[in-house]
Amino acid sequence: MLCKFQKVQLLLWGLYGATLLGSVGGCSREHYKAQADEEVYRIIISKWHDSFGQKANYKISDVTPGPNDIKPEDVAPKTRVLTFAQAVALATAQNRDYQTQKEALYKSALSLTGERYKYALKWFGTIDGTYIDDKSDRGYDDVSVNASGGISKQLLLDGMIINANLAIDWLRFLTGDPRNSLGSVLSGDLTVPLLGAGAGRVARENLTQAERNVLYQIRTFNRYRQTFVVSIINDYYSVLQRKDEVTNAKNNYDMQVESKKRLDELGKAGRVPRINVDEAEQSLLGAQNALVTAQQSYEQALDSFKIRLSLPTEADIELDPNELEALKTAYEAGVSDPNYSEDEAIETALIRRLDLANTKDEVQDAARKVELAADGLGVQLNLVASLDVTSPGGTSDEFTRLQFHRGIYTLGGQADLPLDRKNQRNAYRQALITFTQSQRDYENDVDNVKLQIRNAFRQLREQAESYRIQKLAVELAQRRVESNQLLLDAGRIEVRLLLDSQNALVGAQNRYTRALVNHTNAKLNFFRDTGILQVRPDGMWEEQIQ
Repeated sequence: MLCKFQKVQLLLWGLYGATLLGSVGGCSREHYKAQADEEVYRIIISKWHDSFGQKANYKISDVTPGPNDIKPEDVAPKTRVLTFAQAVALATAQNRDYQTQKEALYKSALSLTGERYKYALKWFGTIDGTYIDDKSDRGYDDVSVNASGGISKQLLLDGMIINANLAIDWLRFLTGDPRNSLGSVLSGDLTVPLLGAGAGRVARENLTQAERNVLYQIRTFNRYRQTFVVSIINDYYSVLQRKDEVTNAKNNYDMQVESKKRLDELGKAGRVPRINVDEAEQSLLGAQNALVTAQQSYEQALDSFKIRLSLPTEADIELDPNELEALKTAYEAGVSDPNYSEDEAIETALIRRLDLANTKDEVQDAARKVELAADGLGVQLNLVASLDVTSPGGTSDEFTRLQFHRGIYTLGGQADLPLDRKNQRNAYRQALITFTQSQRDYENDVDNVKLQIRNAFRQLREQAESYRIQKLAVELAQRRVESNQLLLDAGRIEVRLLLDSQNALVGAQNRYTRALVNHTNAKLNFFRDTGILQVRPDGMWEEQIQ
């Protein structure tokens, strides 16, 4: 019994030593992560075309940023006032949806590394140990340790699959009948599809699709960046618009206070009846309520914008009101529209829209799969060959001498007659339907892009006209207030006319700012939908000239 225990103990110590040796020889977690990152981003860079956008801000958060990437610590606001450029940069660096898009890009390339690895040179090594306690008539117990290691390689050439494997086996019985065996084995097989789909053609299609999927995801990511920066700009101006409404409401409230004071004095002097004073007070209460509502609406919009920037809602920041004033100043000279005709814009969008390029290429993918499925309907004929060569067993250097003259070689063919093709028939029919659907999806996307451009032009015309009208409305409302104040002092109009003109002024001011922001957003939406908006490394945008 003691002898058996010693054998088992020896086996366990042997396996522990082998495991410890493997752990020492292995790599750390950080090494594997860095290795994956390097391979993934090498793939992404190789497939990234300059027309997609600048290579910036595409690395996931736990990877060292590139020289063009925005670092959150560099764009964190140092004052309460968050400028336009800071907000866009901060959103690019921290927004959670943006991070998810970067991770989707990473995972698509990571999946491709696995597909490519199937045809890479691979090293392998295994160690196993066994304790045998034979209770039969032979009656013996033994401990064995087996180890093997070597390299393997699979090639994929024009549908052919070539597998090669070189292994070194070592076997030593630690007890019982002592023997040593050290040898090497070279094995391989070749499959050449002569007719039909063949495993090689299927494998080649899988690799091709994996390669193209990364390209699609790069386009998807860059299209997302275009829509993202436009949405952040729209949100920034929308918050400033709400802030401007607060300012207008405050100015209206102050104006109502002054009107109430004037009417109180006139009432005490007996120049206006008490009912006019009460009417002014009621209007003042309405202005106060409008101010409270505007303030709440602004604070809610600001908190929502903070979340888009991945800032806590309690962060003590405000947006720069000078940005809205600069926009108003720029529009004083008149509304500027993109220098594109509708037909030119549609033609440009059909060429430059990255999402449309994806659906177009997916039609090609579906067509390839139809041909592959059709190949599976007929006779499947493969040429197969294999070899198996060993070296003499022993403990000397003979294990390196492969005995090709004593190897086992085979050459033959495999034929699968089309007697039962139900599954293949269904796969082919499904591939045809998928192809038709992909064509229909592409045609639908083309029509939608055209519709988006047409709508963008309509929005530009509508918002430009709205801006022109609201600007005139503000000027008219201001003149009415000034005139009515003079007429009221002269006792020539009723109080209600002055109060109505003051309320009309604040409404006109709000509609003017809204029209200004809406036209700016409509212009950015046009650039986005046409595909000419390019995102710079700092997160801001620029128009790409044809």
